[in-house]
Amino acid sequence: MKAIVYRDFGTSDVLNVENIDKPTPADNEVLVAVRAAAVNMFDWYMVRGKPAFFRLILGSGKKPLGVDLAGEVEAVGRSVTRFKPGDHVFGTGRGKGVRSKAGSFAEYVSTPEKTLAIKPRNVTFEQAAAVPVAGLTALQGLRDHGRLQRGQKVLINGASGGVGTFAVQIAKAFGADVTGVCSTRNVDMVRGIGADHVIDYTRENFTAGATRYDVILDIVGNHPWSAVRRVLTDSGKYVIVGGPPARAIPLMVLAPFTRGKLVLFIARAKPDDLGLMRELIERGEVTPVVDRSYKLEETSNALRYVAAGHTRGKVVVAINRPEESA
Repeated sequence: MKAIVYRDFGTSDVLNVENIDKPTPADNEVLVAVRAAAVNMFDWYMVRGKPAFFRLILGSGKKPLGVDLAGEVEAVGRSVTRFKPGDHVFGTGRGKGVRSKAGSFAEYVSTPEKTLAIKPRNVTFEQAAAVPVAGLTALQGLRDHGRLQRGQKVLINGASGGVGTFAVQIAKAFGADVTGVCSTRNVDMVRGIGADHVIDYTRENFTAGATRYDVILDIVGNHPWSAVRRVLTDSGKYVIVGGPPARAIPLMVLAPFTRGKLVLFIARAKPDDLGLMRELIERGEVTPVVDRSYKLEETSNALRYVAAGHTRGKVVVAINRPEESA
C-alpha cells in the first residue's frame, strides 16, 4: 500500500510516498481503508523535529505521519465488538504509538477500536477526517478544562483555524456568548459560523478591552499571561491549546501558581467524545470547515500550507478513494 513516510527531519520536502506492507489488525484493532486524513500543526512539529524531544521520541529511520482519519472498516480483530466490515468510521489512526509503521496518511491504517466512532451520516469523509484532533481539542478545552457553562462569555483566540472553527460552534451549542478573534479576511466567516462578536486582531487587542471573559481558549498563544489575566473574570479559565511548543514549558512552570486559572492540556481520543461530536454534527450544530483538499501525493504541499499558519478551518488529504456520498 502507499503511505507517507520520512526518514530525516526538516521541511515538508523530506516527505515521500512509499509502498509499505499493508497492516494486519491486532485483536483489539480495526483495519480502516482510509478515505481522507487531516493535517495538524502537530504533524509539522514532528517533521521539523522541533522541539528536540520529538527527535528523541521518533528516533532515526522510517517514520509515519498523520493522526486524523475517516474511512471504511475492512477488517476487525477478534476482540473488536463495536465495528464490522463496511462501517464508515472516523477517529485517529496511529497503530501502536508514534513508532507504528503507518500514520493516517496511508491507504490503510490499523488502529485500536477505542480511537474510532461511526462517521456522522451527513458529512463527507473529508469533513469527518477534519474532526478528531481539532474537534476534541475544542470540546475538551471548553467543557472539561474551561468548565464552560450556558450564558458565560467565552473568547476564542484563533477562531478561524482548525480548532477555532470547532470551538466557536461548540461554544454556541453549549449556550455561551462567543467572541472570536481573527484577521480581517476571516471576520465574516467567523461571524457566519456563529460568533456573537468578532475582534479583528489587526485593529484591536482583546487584552486591552473592557470585556471580561469566563473562558478564554487560546489557540495562537501570542499574548503573555500578565495581559490575558486582566480580562478574565475572578473565576475565569485561560485554556491554552496552541502556540509555539517552546512557549509551553514556561507556562507549565507558571500554571501551579495561578490558582487553576491557567490550564494546559493535550486532547485525548475518547469514544464518548467522538460520539458527542457526531451527535453535534448530525444535529447541525457543528459543521466541519474544510479549507483545502489535497491528494496523497501532495501531502508535502498540504503540510507546507498548514505550517504557514493562515488556514481557514482544516486542511485534508483525500486518499485513493472512489466517489462517495456522505
